Formats: sequence, structure tokens, C-alpha cells
Amino acid sequence: MSVDASRKFEPVGYLALVLRNKNYRSLWIGEIISLFGDWFNLIASAALIAKLTSSGLAVGGLFVVRMLAPFLVSPLAGVFADRFNRKHLLIISDLIRAAVVLGFLLIREPNHIWFLYTLTSIQLAISGFFYPARNAILPEIVSRAELGAANALSSATWSVMLALGAAMGGVVAGQWGIYPAFVIDSISFLLSALLIAQIIYQPEPKDAESGQSLRAAGRQYVEGLRYLIQNIAIFATSFHKAALALTVNGAFQVVQVALAEQKFVLGEGGGTSLGILYAVAGIGTGLGPIVARRFTGDRENMLQIVLALSYGLTILGLIITAPLYNFGTVLFGSFLRASGSGINWVFSTQLLLQLLPDRVRGRVFSTEFAMLTLANALGAAAGGWALDNTSLDLSQMLWIMSLLTIVPGVLWTLWIIFNRKPNTEVV
Repeated sequence: MSVDASRKFEPVGYLALVLRNKNYRSLWIGEIISLFGDWFNLIASAALIAKLTSSGLAVGGLFVVRMLAPFLVSPLAGVFADRFNRKHLLIISDLIRAAVVLGFLLIREPNHIWFLYTLTSIQLAISGFFYPARNAILPEIVSRAELGAANALSSATWSVMLALGAAMGGVVAGQWGIYPAFVIDSISFLLSALLIAQIIYQPEPKDAESGQSLRAAGRQYVEGLRYLIQNIAIFATSFHKAALALTVNGAFQVVQVALAEQKFVLGEGGGTSLGILYAVAGIGTGLGPIVARRFTGDRENMLQIVLALSYGLTILGLIITAPLYNFGTVLFGSFLRASGSGINWVFSTQLLLQLLPDRVRGRVFSTEFAMLTLANALGAAAGGWALDNTSLDLSQMLWIMSLLTIVPGVLWTLWIIFNRKPNTEVV
């Protein structure tokens, strides 16, 4: 059946999805708990490095490590997601991460920063297995009519947990210290694993000829890359997150830590103001795609058009933020920027979920995640280096980001003008 032919269905609403689909409900509640702990961890890690080193480059190094680790494991992660039981991969990933994050409790001195980077690398490498498997399993536990709502709700959950987790993480770090956040993160992974274990899941039969050797895994990964090369529309769609990470999101993570620590300081080391910045971004990334989807539905052409508009919204947010007039305007600009970023994330994922066949879904999402993490790492490294080694101030860096974001926005607009209909391979 082609993708176009599969449109004869009545999309399911968010509430109906959660109430009727027990499998998705278990996955979703697990996401809520796990993501809540994740944002506690990120706020605590960034605040800890800033406190111990007072270095923009060191903070940038945290985000580089967080991005490079999943990039390095992405070839194996994609093959694993297409070869093995995706539910089991999710549970094992959660259990390993629960153990790893407790190691952050040992980091107390500036000369321990290398250990923080090491633990972060392990944690995010395991996350590199988790997220492609999570995206790949979604079409197997929801119906075609539920897919759009499931993707949008999961993305909104990420955003809401960013808002709540970051805000509470900032309060905890600013008022009671940093280390309780790491314990909370460990517990959240354990609860997530318990909930995912409740999913009743019958995986698609895997290719018996795929083999179990490292060579066979490499061959499967190359096959996934070949699929992307042969389906240019899929490749272009999978590059959206990386494009925005390279021009804005990677460096912005470093810039907002500096804003909280140097410009708008609330709480110990700016931990509270950093939490507020992340919280506002979370609200934006959640509301943006939810509102936009009311106009687009799950129609491919409309999703493509609003993807182009999302770049303009991101640029507008940066323009409002860049003058740094006061904390209020910075928060409003961050909200708009994050709304554009959220639309970019949700709609590009939705297009891939609707177009990808099961046999390559894990590898394509893994490759997309690899491009995203590499772009984020490059952006964060560039942002940290610029703060420490150039005369650029925070405002000037934000203006540069807004100019750079014009490039992918224009390129995607030209793409949809000359290629109005996405690739609709028969699946």
C-alpha cells in the first residue's frame, strides 16, 4: 500500500490514544518519568561544570560530549534497532543508564571534570541506542490513525518535561545543591524500564539471512545509508534537525548557560535562571507543534510548508533575544525560537514515520540522530570556543545564529517549491 493510499482513516485524538492504547500509554508514562530526570541531570551537570571551572569552553565541552557519544555509536544503534527486539533494547538501555548516572555523585573537585565527561559519554552513548529504537517501535504499537497524535504527544511530553524538569532542576540546584538531581535521574530510569516492560509487543520477523557477525552488521548499516542516498526526499527530511542544531541549537545551549551565569543570575551559579530559560524553551517546543498541527493535520504537503515557516519563527525569536534588553525579552525570544525548533523536530519526525518502511526505520532514525548529534557537538564546540577565544559578546553571537539559520530555511523552501510531493515509496 502506498502512503497516499493509506490516508483513508480518521485520525485519533490525544486523549483517546492514551486511554485506549495501553502499549503507548506505558511507553508515554515511562517517557514522562525518564525525561523529567534527564533535565534534572542536564541542569545539574551544566551548573556543576560552571561552578567548578567558570569556563565557557568547559561548559561547551559538556554539550560536545553529550552529542558526540551517540554519534559514535549510531552505526551499531541503527542496526540493533532493526535486528533485535526493540522493547528489550529500551529496557536494557534504561537499566544501564540508571547505574551510570549515580557516578556523578563522586564529582566534587575541578580535577574530576574528566570523570564527569566520561560518565556523560557512557550515558549518552546508551541513549544513542534508546532513541532510534523508541522511534522505530512507535509505528508497531500504534495504528496508522494514531501515529500523528502519538508522535506529537511524545514530542510535547519532551517539551513539558523540559519545562518542568528544567525548572525544578534549577530550583533544586539553586536552593539545595546539585547532587540530589543525579539520584532523581537514576530513579527515573528504573521507573521507565518498569513501565516499558508492561508493553505487549510482537516484533516484526527479522531477516533470517542478516547474520549475527560484525561484518553483517556493517553490511546492514551500509544498506540503510544506500536507502537514504536513493531516496533524496527522505534524506532531505532527515537533515532538518541537524541543520537547526548546526546553526542555532548547539551554540545556544552554551550561550544560555553564559546568560544565566553572567547576565541574568538567579540562584547559586545562575542555576535557577538557567532552569527558567530551559523551562520557557520547553513550553515553546511543546506548544509550537501542537498549535501548528491543528492547521496541518498529518498531510505531507502542509507539514513540509510549515517546516519552512518554522525557520522564520526561529529567526524571529533570535532577533528578539539578541539585544538582551532584559530577562523578560530574552525569555519571550527564547519561547519563539523554541517554538520554531519544536515544529522542526515534530514535523520532520512525522514525515519520516509516515514514509519509512519498517525494514530500515531503525537505521534511518539512527542516521538522523547521528547527524543531529554531530551538528549539535560542532555547534556547541564553536559556541564555547567563541566565548573563550574571540571578542564576540553574547548578543553578537545570537545575531550570527539568526543569519546562519536563513540558509537551511531558504534551501528547504526552494526544495518544496520544486519538489512539491515527497517520496512515497510503496511500503
